[in-house]
Amino acid sequence: MSVRLYIGNLPKEEIDRQELQAVFAEEGDAVTTKLIKDRKTGKCRGFGFLTVNNDEQADQIIEKYNGQMFKDSPIKLEKALPRTKGEDNEEQQAPTKAANQSGGHASAVTPRESKKSKKPRRGGSPKETSPAGDTDAIRPDPRWASELEKLKQMLATQTTS
Repeated sequence: MSVRLYIGNLPKEEIDRQELQAVFAEEGDAVTTKLIKDRKTGKCRGFGFLTVNNDEQADQIIEKYNGQMFKDSPIKLEKALPRTKGEDNEEQQAPTKAANQSGGHASAVTPRESKKSKKPRRGGSPKETSPAGDTDAIRPDPRWASELEKLKQMLATQTTS
């Protein structure tokens, strides 16, 4: 079974896959590299991946190449976290659970989720467009709740008079 290794701290300049592959040329054809580039600029995003045949070889390569200089910066090698399509939420929650069990603190909201929740929806669901009289759906800001209550009372006295 193949193992993916994360290669970090790569220079963010014009480098290509062949240059990165040349660093690991000693290991032979058993290893393949993938350089992650920005779609717009085509420049390296600062990381890539190395695929090896098994765990033993992965450990040997990490021990041998971790910290080795590549274009004036020491590369960082570690085993990559598994990633499968369509299971992003499960994957992102697994490290959170592990961090909480070990006593560490991890955010429950991932950056991707927070971006999604901030976007306004067009043509929202009926719950979002409920009438103002429905107090369960609309909650006032607690900082202004007392002021809002005073305004409601003033409005109520004006309409009854």
